[in-house]
Amino acid sequence: MRLTTKGRFAVTAMIDLALRQNTGPVTLAAISQRQQISLSYLEQLFGKLRRHELVESTRGPGGGYTLGRKSSAITVADIILSVDEPIDATHCAGKENCLGESGRCMTHELWASLNQRMVEFLDSVTLQKLVDDQLAKGVQIEDKPTLKRAISSMPVVKPIRLNVPNSVFALGNILAKS
Repeated sequence: MRLTTKGRFAVTAMIDLALRQNTGPVTLAAISQRQQISLSYLEQLFGKLRRHELVESTRGPGGGYTLGRKSSAITVADIILSVDEPIDATHCAGKENCLGESGRCMTHELWASLNQRMVEFLDSVTLQKLVDDQLAKGVQIEDKPTLKRAISSMPVVKPIRLNVPNSVFALGNILAKS
């Protein structure tokens, strides 16, 4: 069994969101920048998390995502399973046809038992515990998002347009007409 980036990124993004839950909706762009995860990938993941009611979205200016329920009520298993991450170490995906028509392989029960233990472990770890672990490590939460603004805060200075000749020849033509 191997946990893919889908599950890892979903858990990481949910920790980031939970850490900033008290500051209002969190944008995916801000999570993307802080965690170095592609924005389009986060959009896909958060669509699935929203369908499983782990997050809620708010549209418009000041919008973003908030947790769908308390962080103490969300487990790592909830997050991983909501993004369609398989937790399966068996060769047959739990269908008990490891050897095709012949049935199960000799180690099927071993891998099925491992699957059960993994799910139990991931179900025992809450998002709140992961947030508490990050805070205990000294992770600092900024008051305002550190998103780089696409619009400059400096006013645009427009050049002054003067109606004057731009060459010696243009100056000569103006003087000849006067």
